[in-house]
This record gives sequence, C-alpha cells and structure tokens, in this order.
Amino acid sequence: MPHVDPRFGARLRVLRLSRGLSLRALGQLAHRGKSHLHDLESGTKAPTPDTAAHLDRVLQAGGTLASLVAQPVDHDAEAEDLLARVRASDVSAETLARIEVGVDDLASAYATTAPADLLPLVRRHLAYVGRLLDGRGTLAQRRRLIVAGGWLTVLRATVHVDLQHRSAADAHLAAASRLALEGEHPEIQAWCLETQAWRSLIEHDHRWALDLCGQAQRIAPRRSSAHIQATAQEARVWARLGDVRRTRQALDRLGRLTANLPVPERAEHHYRYDPTKALAYTATTLAWAGDPAAEQAARVALAELDPHGDGGYRPRRSASARLDLALALAAGQPDEASAVAAEAISAGRVVPSNWWRAGEVLRRIERTGAPEAAALREVYEAHRPVDRHSGQWQGTADTR
Repeated sequence: MPHVDPRFGARLRVLRLSRGLSLRALGQLAHRGKSHLHDLESGTKAPTPDTAAHLDRVLQAGGTLASLVAQPVDHDAEAEDLLARVRASDVSAETLARIEVGVDDLASAYATTAPADLLPLVRRHLAYVGRLLDGRGTLAQRRRLIVAGGWLTVLRATVHVDLQHRSAADAHLAAASRLALEGEHPEIQAWCLETQAWRSLIEHDHRWALDLCGQAQRIAPRRSSAHIQATAQEARVWARLGDVRRTRQALDRLGRLTANLPVPERAEHHYRYDPTKALAYTATTLAWAGDPAAEQAARVALAELDPHGDGGYRPRRSASARLDLALALAAGQPDEASAVAAEAISAGRVVPSNWWRAGEVLRRIERTGAPEAAALREVYEAHRPVDRHSGQWQGTADTR
C-alpha cells in the first residue's frame, strides 16, 4: 500500500474550498463519488498515487497532493535485491569507513528521531551499500560492507516495527538475519531475534516472545549488548505473563550483567547498551508485574532521564518512563497518574508500536472512575498516531 501523509485530507479540503467547490461539484469534475471524496478528506480512506495525481490535475494543485502520497514500496524485493548483490559481487572498500560512521550515526539518531523521518535516511544508506556491493574488493572489505548492511537492515526492520508495518518488518528482519549469517556476525543475528521478541510482546504472543529471547541470549556473544538487551526483554515478558518469581530472576541476571558496565562512547546508540537503560527497563518490568517497587523505580529512572523536565537527551525513553510511572500510580493515585500520562502523550514521543501502553494506562485510570480520566481521554484521542499506510487511526484504549 502507498505511504500517505496524514496531512493529505486536510490539504485536499483546503484546495477544494479555495476553489469554491462542494464535494459534489468536485466529484463531478473528478468523476469521483461524493462519499469517496469525503472519506479521503476525513482520512478514513487512503488515496492511491493515481487518485492523488488525478485530483492534483483537476484542482490545478501543481503536484501538491501527489507529493503527499508515495508509491508503495516492495519491501521483499528491496531486501532480496541487497542479498542478491551480496551473493553476486565483490566489494569496493574506498568508502567503508564513511559507511560505518553512517551506520553509527543512524543507530544513534534512533533515540531522538521520529520513525517516519528516520526510515528514508536508513533506506538511502542501504541503497548506497547496495551500489557499493557491485564493486570489487578484498574478502575482508566485503565482509565489513555486508556487516554494515546487516546493521542497517535490522535498524530498518526496527523502525518498521515502531511504525507497525508488519510485512515490511518481516522482510527486513529476514534479510538482516541472512546478512548476519553471510557476514558471520552473531550479534546482528541476536538483535534480529530480540527485535522479533519485542514485536511478539507488543502483539501479546508472550510465549513466542519468551522463546525468541532465549534464542537471542544463546546466540549473542556473552555480555554483549544484544545478550543484555535480550535478558531485559525476557524480564518484561515474564512480567506480562504474571510470573513474579521469574521476573525477579531475570532482573537479577540483568543486574549482574550490567554491574560495572561502562557507559559507551555514544550512549544514545541503539545497539550499544547504556547502563542507564537497565534502570528504565526495570521500572517498566516492575510496573507491568504490578510490583509495589515500580513507583520508586520509575521516579528514579525519570529523574535520571529527564532531570529538567524538558524531555532530556532521550525524549522517547523519558515518555516511556512517564507511562511506567503513570501505570504504577493508576490504582492508588489516579489524579497524578493522569497528569503524568498526559505529559508523556502530549510530548509526541510515543511511537505507534508503544501506543498500546498509553491505552493501558488510560484504561486503568478510567476503571477507577476518577474525574481526571475524561481529560486524559481527550489528550489520548488528540495525539493518537495515524497509520501512513491506510490513513486510519492506530491503537485503541482496549488493550489486553
């Protein structure tokens, strides 16, 4: 399906009204039904690229509408194309250092860049890697480029997970795993499994998520970032399953793995484990497990991540920490929980794949009958993300 900018409907309406046309009149000019045009303007239906181009011509909009609708991406073909180049070609090494710096830059940008904005940057770098694979080089140079392609591909898959693009995430996770095998890089392979585990967790397939966490821990080099992250993910899965004993055991293992762990040179790098991340993960895990210690853990994590209340250097993680705190407070202090959750949601840093967490907090507060729930509901509805594939609202407060 095409990617549709959520501004398409509003722009179509402005163009129509600026020309003094009713929906019926535009329908007659464009040979489209009035109800179809209404659905396009309200965002309940997504236009095809051909429809957008046709309306551009009718409204003499100079390509404005077409620019908001991208051609559909064949993710399977893109992923397979990179693999085909790996199988068929040697590699030029002239720009390998620059490629590797670019990989680190993009992995570091993940923490602060909206997924929809990061995706085209990752695609552009992957396309460049693909072109370099048409060159010639030594086996060592070739392996470095394959590894760079593997990191970019697993990052791309992660962004698709964040945007809830299921088929795209599947294609690029599979490609990243094959690149990891080709480049003999078990940590990339483990990150692919950990990313699948996270997606299974948010889709409530907890047993499969648990199995994937175990696979990732067995494959990843001991004490590597992937091994630590998979352990943290395991703790969260046990929490969702309601097994407090195993949750605590996994958190204890996480504590041992991160004890005395130095802060990496680029702490914001998504694939380099920062010890402060363990604090945030512990807060999330305890909140999901319903552990009374969750409130204090969430407050400590939030103070570390956002000491000045401006989002801090990791605004997305700060928003998640606020959701953790709100969940911990929901039953006993719904007024503070509502304020904290509203702050997290209105910051605009809750990605689509995490939106169910905002819905879970909202539902908990609504169950208390607290008057603040109505205001939180308004904030929730006002900021609910739009799926760029379908133009539909994402998420619902009725999470499991």
